[in-house]
Amino acid sequence: MEHNFDLKIAQRLKTLRAEHELSLDQLAQKSGISRATLSRLENAEVSPTAAALGKLAAVYKITMSKLMAGVEAEFAPLITSQEQQLWQDPETGFTRRMISPPADALQAEMLECFLPKAQRIIYPHTPKQGLEHHIYMLDGALTLTADGKKYNLEQGDSLRYRLFGASEFATSAKKPAKYILTII
Repeated sequence: MEHNFDLKIAQRLKTLRAEHELSLDQLAQKSGISRATLSRLENAEVSPTAAALGKLAAVYKITMSKLMAGVEAEFAPLITSQEQQLWQDPETGFTRRMISPPADALQAEMLECFLPKAQRIIYPHTPKQGLEHHIYMLDGALTLTADGKKYNLEQGDSLRYRLFGASEFATSAKKPAKYILTII
């Protein structure tokens, strides 16, 4: 199933690039990802990292979840645990479960995320100015930097903010982080 999902992501990336009428060279320039890497992503030769998907989402001015929504099934009100798509970043081990994927009929999307200890994911740009985020820490600890402001979150903490620039999710060498992220 994982290879099938990678093939679907690859097709989604090709489709988005075509919809935006960008060549690989133009997309490489806008995203900061090399042309060769973009080609390998679109041909499902490598799995995309969270950082790469974040950069591409920013170019297309959509959330990473909306980028991946084209890979998901059509809208359904009930999403059983078996139907919730799980994706893992091959670089950091970061996992995200689409517990309530984005849909045209609804605005919010909800993710269950896990970032292993001693890992960091940097998103240099927000895909959409003022994107609303709500984070609830299920377990562990997370240092989140949004628009230059740093927040240290632990189990039970909740953070809500609007994102206008870069963000960084980081864990310490001692604790991973498991959290719910809702994006509106």
